[in-house]
Amino acid sequence: MIIAIGSDHRGFPHKEHIGAALVQAGHEIRDCGCPGLESADYPDAALAVGELVAAGEAGAGVLICGSGIGVSIAANKVRGVRASLCFTPDQANTTRQHNDSNVICLSGDAVDPDTALSLVETWLAAEFEGGRHGRRVDIITDYENRHTTGE
Repeated sequence: MIIAIGSDHRGFPHKEHIGAALVQAGHEIRDCGCPGLESADYPDAALAVGELVAAGEAGAGVLICGSGIGVSIAANKVRGVRASLCFTPDQANTTRQHNDSNVICLSGDAVDPDTALSLVETWLAAEFEGGRHGRRVDIITDYENRHTTGE
């Protein structure tokens, strides 16, 4: 699977750790920045990852900033993105099963790199259940389509 990954400077160590592990697991990575520990604006990476996922150029996205909140807010501005901030394996699993999440957002400050990787692996392994959850995702998508231009 092609996975878009991005971070700000506070998420950079996690991005590098997760990216390397995903490549080792056979995934292709699209690195959307940032390039190092120098201060970087989280919306840049979040919007780039979101655009790749929304366009179908990546099958999933991974974003990391200090809290995980900023990248989640920014990515969710991209039409077609359902970005979810996760701290536990249950959240990572459930957001795929129930919300058809296509971008996982993580905190570089609150979780260590190995835990972050475990959350990504759990998230990637989960599958959307559809059914009543599909109906709910459709409600969100219908609203998004009626109220955003997609430009």
